[in-house]
Amino acid sequence: MTDSATHALISALPQPILLINREGMVEIANQSARELFGARIQHAQIRAHLRQPEVAAMLERVLAGKSEDSANFVMATGNHETIWRVVARNGVAGMFVLSFSDISDIEAAEAQRRDFVANVSHELRSPLTVLVGFIETLQGPAGEDPVARAEFLGIMSEQAARMSGLVADLLSLSRVEAVEKIRPRTPVCLDAVLKATLAALRPQIEAAGISINYDVPEGLPDIPGDYDQLVQVFHNLVENALKYGATGGRVDISATHVPMFPAHQGPVLRVSIRDYGEGVDPIYIPRLTERFYRIDKARSRDSGGTGLGLAIVKHILSRHRGRLVIRSALGEGASFDAVLPLT
Repeated sequence: MTDSATHALISALPQPILLINREGMVEIANQSARELFGARIQHAQIRAHLRQPEVAAMLERVLAGKSEDSANFVMATGNHETIWRVVARNGVAGMFVLSFSDISDIEAAEAQRRDFVANVSHELRSPLTVLVGFIETLQGPAGEDPVARAEFLGIMSEQAARMSGLVADLLSLSRVEAVEKIRPRTPVCLDAVLKATLAALRPQIEAAGISINYDVPEGLPDIPGDYDQLVQVFHNLVENALKYGATGGRVDISATHVPMFPAHQGPVLRVSIRDYGEGVDPIYIPRLTERFYRIDKARSRDSGGTGLGLAIVKHILSRHRGRLVIRSALGEGASFDAVLPLT
């Protein structure tokens, strides 16, 4: 292949490509590579531009004769970090080729998976440790003490319920993620969804002594959606208000038809679940929908929270092409608004 043909081929490739000679000088840099490193990369010493230890060591191995090798190269621009997989392959006439592939999304997904496994392991380890401890205790002399036995069995039941709730939420999250890219199209009446939610939560509402102010007008248009998933959305949001807004003694549930809403084309229904409890410092709001994120971990676990409720809400609303809008301030309660497009 002629030099001009090689140059034309490398220039036509969409990913950043560099052709390097045995002295480490860049002979050819395609347009994508020049955009990545700047025009100065042409005829530059590659060692001066790829100085991170892992990549530098890889380059030396290839320059020493290794036929193929690879390493990760991290580039930071402001607050954004891009991870490139750099692959070096021996070419012809003593040259070798460096190709760059953006693997930032893959690395982020892998980091998320590791964090998820670690969090699940941690969440299950605590109740399992409690159960094992009390089982060992009951197998000893305490098993003959009816008062201690009743107390321990009560605690064990609570911990088993906590694990059961966690597993149920994990399965629910998995099912939602499996169909998240498929938008549901069945017409759903939100008034029916909200009333079914309140009926299911009636025992908790009465036990908490909370009054519900229900302001959903008749005649709201149906939305394209998944009835069961929408029930889960509002079950989680109302239950959240009961757990963390109980001190306010009241929860408002309202729905409005909004002709235009930011980031949406066309009309939406906005359903607001408003409590009058302690509220949340606004600095924490961006993280509330993260998996297992809790502001007050002890309080959340005591109330039976798994740390997955709002993450499930976010994913279901995303499937419906909607969004969750959270507003709160300390001492002023919190408002969780589900915005659902009508078209």
